[in-house]
Amino acid sequence: MTDFSSFEKKTGIFFKNKELLKQAFIHRSYINENPGSNLSHNERLEFLGDAVLELVVTDYLYRKYPLLNEGELTAIRSALVNAVIISDIAATLNMNDYLLLSKGEAKDNGKARQYILANTYEAYAGAVYLDQGYEVIRQFIADTILPHTEEIVSRKLWRDPKSLVQEKAQEKAGCTPFYKVLFESGPDHDKRFTVGIFFGADLIAEGKGKSKQEAEQKAAETALKKKKWLD
Repeated sequence: MTDFSSFEKKTGIFFKNKELLKQAFIHRSYINENPGSNLSHNERLEFLGDAVLELVVTDYLYRKYPLLNEGELTAIRSALVNAVIISDIAATLNMNDYLLLSKGEAKDNGKARQYILANTYEAYAGAVYLDQGYEVIRQFIADTILPHTEEIVSRKLWRDPKSLVQEKAQEKAGCTPFYKVLFESGPDHDKRFTVGIFFGADLIAEGKGKSKQEAEQKAAETALKKKKWLD
């Protein structure tokens, strides 16, 4: 059995049921490749953890921002629990080192791995909730995810950057921005895109990402900063 002692020390959460902890890290692809393992994948735990995560974050935002309406709170919550942030947190916790994946999935370190890591964080949250109770998982989420709230709110990252830059450009520059792929690299399963945002003929900013959409969002965000339109 995988030794999770280092991981438990890192998180400070020591499981009573070690099999439940292990299950949180088992991807469906591993089960498909090892049908006789008598193990279960983590998707039911992920389902539970997703709900626990949403409750913890919603409760926190509801109390912290009493003047914001439900639409604004929903947008902030979506920005806070998106796959990019959660997968980065999972990577920081070294969750990657404990994943049980098929040989094919294990070789892929691109966008697919990002989603697997985010889902594993949620599965782990579900496992902690079952093994340790609500207060322990609430504190874990408070320690790992909620510290990102201030940056998202202060930089207005909860507002979709593409929508915001379009609104500001039409208001202040009298034009509608458009995006163009400037450069792309990497194999098909792990592409990297560099996208430019243009106001007319002028290149305002560039953004990079693992998809065109992600690169466009980054370009829009950079343009907002350059134009000082985030205030």
